Parts: sequence; structure tokens; C-alpha cells
Amino acid sequence: MRTIKTAVKACVTTAALTSAIGLSGAAVAQEYTIGVSIPAATHGWTGGVNYHAEEAKKRLEALYPDIEITISTAGTAGEQANDLEDLVSLRNIDALVVLPFESGPLTDPVRRVKDSGVFVTVVDRGLTEEGIEDLYVAGNNHELGRVSGEYIREQLDGEGDIVVLRGIPTVIDDERVQGFQEAIEGSEINILDMQHANWNRDDGFEVMQDYLARFESIDAVWAQDDDIALGVIEAVRQADREDELFIVGGAGMKDIIKRVMDGDELVPVDVLYPPAMIATAMDLTVQHFVSNGPVLGEYILGSPLITQENAEQYYFPDSPF
Repeated sequence: MRTIKTAVKACVTTAALTSAIGLSGAAVAQEYTIGVSIPAATHGWTGGVNYHAEEAKKRLEALYPDIEITISTAGTAGEQANDLEDLVSLRNIDALVVLPFESGPLTDPVRRVKDSGVFVTVVDRGLTEEGIEDLYVAGNNHELGRVSGEYIREQLDGEGDIVVLRGIPTVIDDERVQGFQEAIEGSEINILDMQHANWNRDDGFEVMQDYLARFESIDAVWAQDDDIALGVIEAVRQADREDELFIVGGAGMKDIIKRVMDGDELVPVDVLYPPAMIATAMDLTVQHFVSNGPVLGEYILGSPLITQENAEQYYFPDSPF
């Protein structure tokens, strides 16, 4: 399992990033094609990823006329694996920016792309084997779990019964859960149950309905993701148990941020995990070709706690997510 770093590795050099600032399209000595492979907008967060990928494509192609970016979206891991083959064989890409639909099924397909001589940037959902990619860009999943766990532990004074709704079975899901469990370790907080809700609102609703039917007392819910949190909120309200518990999600969805801003006691905080990281990954990949320094290693974003006091700075009402 990948060990998350809390800062940019030294090999993603400041010189490489700084040297690219202000470069025009003329600075690119030859034409390059960059393929971007991402999941389809099956829920809010990936909808945000799609939006920011398209915005980054327009911006980068305008800045660098010799850079061509092609974006493909996939609804399943198998579809994404096929997309990767097409990007290499039909588009003859020089670089790949890939946010894997799932970690395990995409590890071998991404390795084959790398073996063909393509520069590979992996985003968000790490592969199950280290060392394949040239560059890794992600939010700090371990920190997201840790920050969530520390908040719940503090609010419950170190004791209580909670339930957990996980995401899709991936490396990042494991990292989030590991960080969360480490944060509550040594306390008297009891996890009644922990199930996958697949970062999906409907699944979050169904899993939470099951929890509410089985457990008479729940003090807090870690929903791990804001799409899941919306389903949890609906289930809790239908069961008329809002006064009993609070919910901690994650990502920074504008609907959840607005609740935090408005002082919703059911959703008092959120933890940031920005879909705009795809744009950061595309920017860095372009710099590999246009800068005069190496762009390699890991670039890890932070996961701050969003509270009523600071929520306004994370609220973007015109965003799709």
C-alpha cells in the first residue's frame, strides 16, 4: 500500500514549476499529445473532476498551441482499460494522466501504457503496485481519515458508538480508513459497523437505513464522502433521528459546505478533498515537457477541516460540485 506523504517530494522540483511560469506556446519545441483518462460523472465528485479536466484542457491548449489534450471518460474499469489501449494505439499519446476507476483492475493496463514509453501521471486512486507511474498527484487520503477521526473523537469526548460508510474498494479507501482508525485508537469509541457505500448517494442512503434499523443508538457517522453524506442525511431525516447524531463527510461539495456555513448541527464540518486535483495533475504533466527541470515523484494536497468559521473560503456556488 502506498505511504502518503504530507508534502511534495523533492523530485517534483520548485525549479521545474517556477521555470514554466510565463512560458508561451512557442517554448514547446515539438508537438505532444496528452491523454487524460477519468471516470465518467457517476457522482458529484467525479462530476467535478470532469468539469476541471475540461477547463484545464482549454486553458493549457490555449497557452501551449503545440500541446494537444484528449479526454476520455469511462463508466467501468473494463471500459477505462479499453480507453487506455486506444489512447496508445490510436492517439499515439506522449503522456497519460489517469484517475483509475478502480485501483486493482487498472494496474496492469497502466503498466502496459508505461511499458510503451509513455510518461504516466496517476491521480487520486493509487495503483496496487508502486513504481509504475512517473508522477502521482492526490489529496492526502490518510490525512482526510485522520482529520475526520480526530474531530469525531474530540466531539464525543473519546467515547461513543459510531458507524462508518466506506467508499469504493480502492487504495485510497484503505488509506482513509487507516487514518481514521489511527485517530480513534486508544479511545472508547466503538465502530458498530463499517460497510462500503461506493461514494454513491443512493448506496449511502441504503446503508444508513440498515444501520438505523439495526442500532438503537448512534452518536456519530463518518460518511467519508459528501455524496455518501447526502444519502445519510436523507436516511437520518426520514427516521427522525437528527437530534441523536452528527455526520462528517469529505470532499468539499458545495451543498455540504453551504450546510456548514449555515450552522447545520447535523453536518457541523467537512474535510476537503478537491476534484480540481485533476487540473493540478494536467498542469504538472505539461510542465514535464515544457520546463527545463524534472517533474517526477509525488504531489500531495492537504485535507483541512472545514468549519463554520472558514467555510466561506471553500464555497464556490457556480461549481458543478
